Amino acid sequence: MDETEFWELIDSTRAAADGDPEDHADLLVERLVKLDPDAVLDFARHFEARYNRAYRWDLWGAAAVLLDGASDDAFDFFRCWLIGQGREVFEGALHDPDALADLLDDFDEEIDGDAEELGYAADEAYEQLTGTVAADLGIPAAPAEPQGTPVDFEDDTALARYYPKLWDRFGPAD
Repeated sequence: MDETEFWELIDSTRAAADGDPEDHADLLVERLVKLDPDAVLDFARHFEARYNRAYRWDLWGAAAVLLDGASDDAFDFFRCWLIGQGREVFEGALHDPDALADLLDDFDEEIDGDAEELGYAADEAYEQLTGTVAADLGIPAAPAEPQGTPVDFEDDTALARYYPKLWDRFGPAD
């Protein structure tokens, strides 16, 4: 599976799920089990590589604005959700996290920003296909710490300064 096929699977299942992250994950598993196990592992490698690329302080700060705070777990689930939004949103957010203000049509904190299940879709499909747990994907390990300069998530003034468009559109309404 190449990168284009990876993103096509993400996009088609997101569209069919009508924006619901849990339905998105279920549909993704349904599509992946129609592939051979090697293709599922390729999908997992693409997903994991992007998940690791998004382990950055500047994205964590953007997640904190959108989610009104973001714990370690919340940021993990946010990165899965970000991948699930497709290539344009994902790459745009990596280029400039504040651009999420322009890239997202809407953001409902109750539904959006948490797609934990997407992170398990390839594992679940692989196990259904083979009856075994997927082996090591053979890609570099995730960094021990987020890349870049830490952001103070507790400082609303700093968040508003670092992410002016995101803060204006999605920041807390005080």
